[in-house]
Amino acid sequence: MPATKSRTTSKKATKSTARKKRATLASKSKSGHRWVATVQTVSTFPPKGLFTKDASTIAHNLASTKTSPKGPASGMRMLNYYINRAGHNLPASRKAELKRAKSILSGIIARRRDADEK
Repeated sequence: MPATKSRTTSKKATKSTARKKRATLASKSKSGHRWVATVQTVSTFPPKGLFTKDASTIAHNLASTKTSPKGPASGMRMLNYYINRAGHNLPASRKAELKRAKSILSGIIARRRDADEK
């Protein structure tokens, strides 16, 4: 029986060690340098407050060459980036509006792709 006890204790020790490692990693990422703060882009320039507007405005603005000189696919990447970064802090209604903008923008991309193929 003593062998069983030692195995159980070692499993508990392993679990607590794993928890400590996760906690340490989490605290380092929160207090350390955030890479996303230093990202600079020369391809997509959404106007301030764009993501607080309605879906149609967001999609058409991100599809414009003024906002996305490399095309609407670049605007789609920017929208996905915003959703992924801010998504956990957004209310459900805002997330739904951004998803609608995403579907409108994908329709714009598809239409432009079809027009380019012809």
